[in-house]
Amino acid sequence: MTTVANPAFPELVAPPAWRTVDLISDLHLQAGEPATFEAWQGYLQTTPADALIILGDLFEVWVGDDAATQPGEPATFEAQCAELLRRTARRLPVFFMHGNRDFLVGPAFASQCGLTLLDDPTVLVLHSQRWLLSHGDILCLEDTEYLKFRAQVRTPEWQAAFLARPLEERRALARSMRVQSEDRKRNPSMVWADVDTPAARDWLQRANAHALVHGHTHRPADHDMGDGLRRIVLSDWDVAAHPPRAQLLCLSTAGAQRVDLR
Repeated sequence: MTTVANPAFPELVAPPAWRTVDLISDLHLQAGEPATFEAWQGYLQTTPADALIILGDLFEVWVGDDAATQPGEPATFEAQCAELLRRTARRLPVFFMHGNRDFLVGPAFASQCGLTLLDDPTVLVLHSQRWLLSHGDILCLEDTEYLKFRAQVRTPEWQAAFLARPLEERRALARSMRVQSEDRKRNPSMVWADVDTPAARDWLQRANAHALVHGHTHRPADHDMGDGLRRIVLSDWDVAAHPPRAQLLCLSTAGAQRVDLR
């Protein structure tokens, strides 16, 4: 049976002035889907939140921080995203946790945009409550094939070798991997793994938290796991879908509230 590693549980302690914190994940931003990009842009320009936490897969793919610094006109899609994040980070703190699609977002991009990178998992301490935050993929224990891939690509050696390739070669490899992923999704025998409940309960108990908030599975729901423990799953974003999806989770003194932006 696959088991999950025992992580550390670093804390992000909210300043007393923070009243609301927004959480989003799984926007899968890409140049070919402008409607979702525009919804995200509108949200960033108008959110009244005191902080924003992105729980991974902001981008459909990330092939290296140099993709956001390429010269030329018009600016690359990655550079446009970087500029929006930079403007937002001037108004409010923006935190980023890696997902399975954008695990190569590095310190150079974070510095360029004013982002603070978060470990997965991290405990958010807000209004005397402890919220355990994760992208969620590492808790999908039944997805053994993916977890083997994850372990490989998270090593410094693999990442250094990949990032040493020319940018266009990295882009081509990423396109090929996306095609393989889409083909896998269309397989009728495909079984979608979900977060393992015993593993999630173990994390919560060891982190002394009451709720796990994660993305990755694209199955927005609020699960009662007993003993006062909850698992809150964020929605993915796809504004071109029917009906459109663009939802955030707002944490405040009132608890956790979902907000639909479309």
